[in-house]
Amino acid sequence: MISDLSKVRNIGISAHIDSGKTTLTERVLFYTKRIHAIHDVKGKDGVGAKMDSMDLERERGITIQSAATHCTWGQYHINIIDTPGHVDFTIEVERSLRVLDGAILVLCAVAGVQSQSLTVDRQMRRYGVPRIAFVNKCDRAGANPLRARDQLREKLNLNPCLLQLPIGLEDKFEGIVDLIKMKSFRFEGANGEKIIEGAIPADMQAEATKCREEMLDTLSMFSDDLTEAMLEEKVTEELICKAVRSATINLQIVPVMMGSAYKNKAVQLLLDGVGKFLPCPTDVTNQAVDLEKDEAKVTLDSDPDKPLVMLAFKLEDGRFGQLSYLRVYQGTIAKGREITNTRTGKRHKVGRLVRMHSDEMEDIDSAGAGDICAMFGVDCNSGDTFTDGTTSVAMTSMHVPEPVIALTVSPKDNKAQVNMSKALKRFTKEDPTFRVSSDHETGETIIHGMGELHLDVYIERMKREYSAEVITSPPRVAYRETITRRVDFSYTHKKQTGGSGQYGKVAGYLEPGEAPYEFVDQIVGGSIPREYVPSCDKGFQSMLAKGLVIQAPVTGVRVVVNDGAAHSVDSSDIAFQEAARGAWREAYPKAHPQILEPLMKVAIEGPAEFQGGVVGILMQRRGIIIGTTESDGFCRVEAEVPLAEMFGFSTVLRSATQGKAEFTMEFSRYTPTPGAISEELIKKHREELAKKAK
Repeated sequence: MISDLSKVRNIGISAHIDSGKTTLTERVLFYTKRIHAIHDVKGKDGVGAKMDSMDLERERGITIQSAATHCTWGQYHINIIDTPGHVDFTIEVERSLRVLDGAILVLCAVAGVQSQSLTVDRQMRRYGVPRIAFVNKCDRAGANPLRARDQLREKLNLNPCLLQLPIGLEDKFEGIVDLIKMKSFRFEGANGEKIIEGAIPADMQAEATKCREEMLDTLSMFSDDLTEAMLEEKVTEELICKAVRSATINLQIVPVMMGSAYKNKAVQLLLDGVGKFLPCPTDVTNQAVDLEKDEAKVTLDSDPDKPLVMLAFKLEDGRFGQLSYLRVYQGTIAKGREITNTRTGKRHKVGRLVRMHSDEMEDIDSAGAGDICAMFGVDCNSGDTFTDGTTSVAMTSMHVPEPVIALTVSPKDNKAQVNMSKALKRFTKEDPTFRVSSDHETGETIIHGMGELHLDVYIERMKREYSAEVITSPPRVAYRETITRRVDFSYTHKKQTGGSGQYGKVAGYLEPGEAPYEFVDQIVGGSIPREYVPSCDKGFQSMLAKGLVIQAPVTGVRVVVNDGAAHSVDSSDIAFQEAARGAWREAYPKAHPQILEPLMKVAIEGPAEFQGGVVGILMQRRGIIIGTTESDGFCRVEAEVPLAEMFGFSTVLRSATQGKAEFTMEFSRYTPTPGAISEELIKKHREELAKKAK
């Protein structure tokens, strides 16, 4: 167990797709002697990167699951989580940032701040994660790390503080100038392991002095000690590092470092920066809620001697049962100890405790506050809090985005049926953005996810990991219905079948609302007895699952009940639920319901020569262009496009740009569908109903 928490760093490596996160992690593991050879991300050498342990990841050259590892650099113990860049796997980034104290935001020196960089930045802000920006790929043609620094300010509204300058760029990139030490660093040897420290090249002296002054000016805004030292001309390296660390932890600046992970340059200095500038567990305030005191906020101490509080932030189905990744916030967890799940109240015994190194495990006896580890054999859900039973607190939940795409899946044969259900059970438990439902009328199994690639990967995993061959139908879009005008209702539900009958009357109105659903009780004079008001609410809510236009879920409705009537004998909970349902069926068609479709924010990046073609294919897909930017022969097109038009887009884009452009897509909002599309959807829905009726 680690005793000195000031030497612990829990960090994540996050970025846009293909910025070099996994390549960077591979170098970090090599320099910290966790691996003995550097392997290629795409697995061209038949081995693949250490952190991409799935065959699928190695084949596609992308990270699908976040992977945890740990290493030692000098006096620092560093827990690292390498996260995916693709927006379809955004939950992996979300849950990693939820438990980390600091992060490295990797940027490409050529492309700078890209679409997914914005999403990652938003997630870091959500959890208040301090970060270092590492401008990677300084050896690439068109590299401009200073432009990437400016984009941090312009596009992300951050306050970048440049700590390094590149010596040469593109194929002439040799090393970097450290503006704190005012020395140059070059990296030699087969894997850049020999660091050559020297004087700043004469032709860079003036630029380095100017940039150092800018750095000190930025830092002096947040450090009185440094300002004083600047006035007295007694600035020391220690003072600068102290100011950078303090301002970084307080989210006032983002230190900017640079290098080339692929060419093995400057990764060691980034590791120095992680130790010097990113927070240790005691620098971060972690809060939980007290379940016995109306969820009052409780601040946790990173103290191994206090009552245990830890969060299961990620689950995996391991060879020896469920593997739960844990962040220990307070107290100590030990093998053989009993722990309590605050959600279920169940007590569990910790059988096996491990520290992860990608897909390898190292057995440990205990882990204390501030550490990240994993345990086997305890059944729980992602986001569950565990304590030692002496305290009743829970960590606040993480943000889980709603799925936007659905596919119907059916097994090829009986054997596949059993395996498919096993696979779906495991995947839904592991990934909160992957959901499974079934169509009540057809009995079909529907899987929901964040995008085509997301569902594609799970279908492939079913085949490989569970030998479950499945047949898929075209993706289904998650349409919604809403109302567009106010409509009054007054409905009486009467039923007499010998003995006591059913009677309930509700009156009021439906109108468009801001919230997905809102129920307003304006009943005066007890026309509906108080005990039946929740029954009315329940009745209306039960109608939201299926609208009356294309049976899509209903959203954006405000229901106001202001009158009604009850019978002393025949009124009941069921009677008022039925009255509410009847009122809904009567009023909803009159409220001019309309269909809403998910609108996606799409960002395409590629060579400027294809800009016209890219804009053209977006316009064909009912896209609205939000903006285009062009620099150094590269263009970026941002648009809003209905999800229904985005299926198969990657193939079309590839052929239109000779495979040189890439795109990211994330949910933006729901918007009304045009009249012709609505008519088509209604017609299709009626045809489906007619088929089922036969």
